[in-house]
Amino acid sequence: MSTQTTTMLNPLMMEMEKEAEATRRLLERVPEDRLDWRPHAKSFTLGELALHIAAIPAHIANMSRQSPYEMSSGKKQGPPKDRAEILDTFEKSQREAMKIWGETSDQDAMSEWSATLQGKPVFAAPRIGLARVIGMNHLYHHRGQLTVYLRLLDVPLPSIYGPTADENPFA
Repeated sequence: MSTQTTTMLNPLMMEMEKEAEATRRLLERVPEDRLDWRPHAKSFTLGELALHIAAIPAHIANMSRQSPYEMSSGKKQGPPKDRAEILDTFEKSQREAMKIWGETSDQDAMSEWSATLQGKPVFAAPRIGLARVIGMNHLYHHRGQLTVYLRLLDVPLPSIYGPTADENPFA
């Protein structure tokens, strides 16, 4: 991929930076003494979900560099040892993602990217679509799951887009 600075991805990168603030506030609320808690036997543990969210930005940006990307090649993350590991992973992941997307040219942003699972095609889109659909939308999905986990654990939820039952940034 080219290292020419993008303009097409700039609005998405601004969104990534803004959403990182909300994600960080949510990850800061993860209680260390409940990292092994899960709402259902088939669910991620709280720690696994939080660490997955933390790693999404860099993981998706790095995926954009491989096409086709073989989905079964991804390594499974182990559980985090503490909240500091989750937050450190998130900060590093966010920086790495912003660097990669910032170095992506408009031509590369619009070039076809694809994913396979055991060699079979599962997803194809321009790289900018990967950033939006598998990157940002995926992050929002799991962040929403995390708010449910935290609510079930009676952890006060931070404001994300407006007031919660626990916080009102407009009051």
